[in-house]
Amino acid sequence: MKTISLWLTIFVSMINCRLATASDLVLRYDQPAEEWIEALPLGNGRLGAMVYGGPGRERIQFNEDTLWNGQPGPNHRPNAAESLPEIRSLLFEGRQQEAEGLAAQTFMGDPLVLAYYQSFGTLHLQCPGHQNATSYRRNLDLNHGLATVAYQVREINFTRQCFMSSPDQVLVWHMQADRPGQVYVNASLSSLHDQLSFASPAPNQLILQGQVRYGELTFAARLVVLSEGGQIRTTQDELRVSAADSVTILLDGHTSFKRYDDISGDPMARCEETLEQAQTFTYQTLLARHIRDYQSLFHRVSLDLGPSSPLPLPQRLTHAADTDDPQLAALLFQYGRYLLMAGSRPGSQPLTLMGIWNDSTGPPWGSRYVVNINLEMAYWPTEVCNLSECHEPLFGLIQDCVETGRDTARNHYDANGWVLHHTTDLWRCTAPANGSNHGIWPTGGAWLCHHLWEHYLFTGDRDFLAQEAYPIMKEASRFFAQTLIPHPQTHQLISSPSNSPEHGGLVAGPTMDHEIIDSLFDITCQAAEILDQDAPFVQRLRRLHAKLAPPPIGPQGDLLEWLQERDDVDHTHKFMSHLWGLYPGTVLLNQEEIRAAARQSLSLRGDIPANWSRAWKINLWARLKAGDKAYHYLQKIIEENTASNLMTLHPPFLIDGNLGLTAGIAEMLLQSHGAALEILPALPQAWPEGSVRGLCGRQGFEVDIAWSQGKATEIKIHSKLGRRCNISHLGDLNVLCDGRQIQTEDMGMTHSFATTAGQTYRIVPQEVD
Repeated sequence: MKTISLWLTIFVSMINCRLATASDLVLRYDQPAEEWIEALPLGNGRLGAMVYGGPGRERIQFNEDTLWNGQPGPNHRPNAAESLPEIRSLLFEGRQQEAEGLAAQTFMGDPLVLAYYQSFGTLHLQCPGHQNATSYRRNLDLNHGLATVAYQVREINFTRQCFMSSPDQVLVWHMQADRPGQVYVNASLSSLHDQLSFASPAPNQLILQGQVRYGELTFAARLVVLSEGGQIRTTQDELRVSAADSVTILLDGHTSFKRYDDISGDPMARCEETLEQAQTFTYQTLLARHIRDYQSLFHRVSLDLGPSSPLPLPQRLTHAADTDDPQLAALLFQYGRYLLMAGSRPGSQPLTLMGIWNDSTGPPWGSRYVVNINLEMAYWPTEVCNLSECHEPLFGLIQDCVETGRDTARNHYDANGWVLHHTTDLWRCTAPANGSNHGIWPTGGAWLCHHLWEHYLFTGDRDFLAQEAYPIMKEASRFFAQTLIPHPQTHQLISSPSNSPEHGGLVAGPTMDHEIIDSLFDITCQAAEILDQDAPFVQRLRRLHAKLAPPPIGPQGDLLEWLQERDDVDHTHKFMSHLWGLYPGTVLLNQEEIRAAARQSLSLRGDIPANWSRAWKINLWARLKAGDKAYHYLQKIIEENTASNLMTLHPPFLIDGNLGLTAGIAEMLLQSHGAALEILPALPQAWPEGSVRGLCGRQGFEVDIAWSQGKATEIKIHSKLGRRCNISHLGDLNVLCDGRQIQTEDMGMTHSFATTAGQTYRIVPQEVD
């Protein structure tokens, strides 16, 4: 009996441990960050911060999403279209270098180099005598969006909490001790920019004002210190709190930016208004408001892939190759969702290359919006990972670029509609930038239209389709209807000049362009037909669609990146541009021969150790139902591209690696791009047991899946729109709703059943019922 009792106790303990591990979404450390890439990120969409956690000297480097250098104004070149015929002729004659030289002189935008996203400043917090703290621990709690530091000094326990509030639009930092009168802290602000001034308009307030370096924007940061007990003393540039029971600091920052063509805002007035409102709440109320808002988004999705390693997080990463730790992938999945909702909220700017986290005035690639993969990849998880409203800042950028892109279309192509090339910035520049060998790529806007359509497919929002998405898609299609030209030999329609990002230089007719334009014409026609509009325009697009150059297949059975095979380029390049139609598009899936060529091309591509490139490969292999290959690249990112704070490295931090990884894991577990929901389409052998809750499928379905021994054991599908549900064939199924058996129709490859909006359907394969 004692033996049975002992084993029962062990079994219960194992279960409790497993449950605790599955819900453990806390990044834990036993020392402060020494470098920026070790600090812990916070954000509310508009404001971002990196918390270092030093006990004696705390640094919180912070950003605001509209602080860029440069100034308002377009970058199109008047009359650039005059040289377009000659550039095209040179390309058709095989004189690529001459075409690039002419384009560099006559066709590139002005200014050629776009603006940089800027670091705003740093909040410095000094706690005298705390340098030799003991029992130190630091963590980032993804369940609550909360960074915590705890330690002991002279047997006194100190705790700090920091979060970025979306409902109250401020950074909140709170410190307390377990004995009264023991909190001493000095607060000051600094910035890398010019014309700085400091002021203290009240005994508990500090203001920093300045002007961005190499730009016209002005900015201001303002902090308020609230203490329980103790005293606050003020100098011009520092606040000192002594003998307090606890201290709360509220920080806000704004710029003079109002929109891409208006910088007349008053940053000081904005800060004052925000902080006056935030001060009406206690710290406990601010925290509760933050958690309620945060969890309303974050808790929509959960993922359990198995047991966690007991090692601290840095060691888990170090030993990822030789330790059974499947839950590390689940942690990275949720970390990507965390970064997305921390960096992109309704009303904010969209995610830059580094999201809203940047400590430099000269970040890698300017931390711009790079539209030939990086910006789009950052938003791949939004719909499937149940964060649809986080897509809205991207839609705002698209609408702005429609306005500026019309001028670029007229000046550079003598065309109607709108166009966006490979990169843009806060000022919504849309003309070719950087260099003629990679900057002349006219399908950036067309790719962004794909996000508008995806949002409609997932949400079924007809008003959004009619009022926002379709007009933009229609104008983008009108541009290509006027600018596609016939190839002189085949007479098929191609785009020219362009390039296959960022590979091979200026060319005529890259495969990627034709895949994107193919998709753009198709979704524009579908949208028009749904809305019962523009029948003559739809007919015209259908005719042009039929004349587009098809994806070419090379002598190795691979999909070619250009119209013909080339032997002067690197076929292991980090971009998979010509595979756009496999993921995120679908045009390469329509024919078996083309799909096989895409698979062959992906197999030949090799492995360049860039975080975003590997993340794209996760999604591509998942779309091909090759779960173990997708898992291989996931593991490569974990082992070679992930910093101790889980930010993924290019080697510099680029946020698309994290968010592309999150999208890839979702793609391994659920796909809905075809006619049916596909359950566990690319499940790797490394995840034999697990569950996921809250993933979204197109046509308005929210899906929960549990699996064992690599097979689904239970599926729950919540119907938001009441559409008919088609689900990939899992054998004989029982479908139940409120205890009632639901009639299904066996369609061969799929099961189909009617749904009612708001109802949840439980699906159990009969062999596990």
